[in-house]
Amino acid sequence: MIRHLVLFKLNEGVAKDDERALAGAKAFAELGPVVPELREWECGWNTTDRDIAHDYAINSLVEDREALQAYLTHPAHQAAAARWREFATWVIADIEV
Repeated sequence: MIRHLVLFKLNEGVAKDDERALAGAKAFAELGPVVPELREWECGWNTTDRDIAHDYAINSLVEDREALQAYLTHPAHQAAAARWREFATWVIADIEV
């Protein structure tokens, strides 16, 4: 199994109530049931106010590298990620569990 973690940081001047951020969050919230390779899907806004914290997170689980690749190339994922590229940067980690 592979745990796919993504942490998003909104760009300077972008707040989480920005239309783009709201649309991006909605796109990811709807992604879980759409991609069959996803065994687990959690996403949401950070609830703490600390300088080192990121703003939004995704925590997902897939069976293997093939499933991860299928998720990453899925059209719904591509569309959601494209939204976030407009107003945020992110870091990822894919760990075997």
